[in-house]
Amino acid sequence: MEISSLVALAAFFAACFATAGSGAVLKPGPWYETLTKPPWTPPNWAFPVVWTILFTLMAVSGWLVWESAGAAAWTALTLYAVHLVINAVWSWLFFGKQRLDLAMVDVIVLWAMIAAMIIAFLPYSVLASVLLTPYLLWVTLAAGLNFRLLQMNGARGVQTT
Repeated sequence: MEISSLVALAAFFAACFATAGSGAVLKPGPWYETLTKPPWTPPNWAFPVVWTILFTLMAVSGWLVWESAGAAAWTALTLYAVHLVINAVWSWLFFGKQRLDLAMVDVIVLWAMIAAMIIAFLPYSVLASVLLTPYLLWVTLAAGLNFRLLQMNGARGVQTT
């Protein structure tokens, strides 16, 4: 592997794990623990494990597109970059602002962005698209959980301060 390819891979990992930092800083706390949760809520330990795997897959996926087409994949890679921001915003809305309602809107947009990325990456790398599939499935679960938490907790899940 050439140095430029390694630098690109490192840049994709840096971007993904910078995004992951929002979830690492804004963790479930006492407020989250008091929420009524559905029985199918994953255990707290599962979230960092799954997200570490997913951010790794995201980094490799973006890098594969870059390696395949470089700047010619500008539209797909711009979608990728914007999606990272939307991903980071969810943690801020959900845990930081305790706004399950706004986090719900964000996760729907995130889901659509991931689906769009899968399609946009396909012409450049089938593997890059496939690597995003577990991410889409996890965000589907996260969206369902976000929705159910909003339903079950009403105003307790929407802090206005």
